[in-house]
Amino acid sequence: MKILAITACPTGIAHTYMAAEQLERTGKQLGHSVKVETQGAMGIENRLTETDVQGADALILASDVAVRDRERFAGIARVLEVPVQLAIKNPAEIFARL
Repeated sequence: MKILAITACPTGIAHTYMAAEQLERTGKQLGHSVKVETQGAMGIENRLTETDVQGADALILASDVAVRDRERFAGIARVLEVPVQLAIKNPAEIFARL
């Protein structure tokens, strides 16, 4: 599956990046193609492009704050919203829900 994800936490430092790393690692282990955009203290990093969005099977929003520019993902049918802590502590559960 081609999966996109956005991670964001209130301070936008450690948890944002820890969640991104866990989602990328776990997705790869499960055989998925995963690309993660982080929205943190440094702004939007690894911004998901229109090309990324085309053909995406699912979008994971691991966020405890509002996701910026969310309208970019209107065409993705499967969207799963979870807390950042779930992405850090049990990312396999997130992929099982997709």
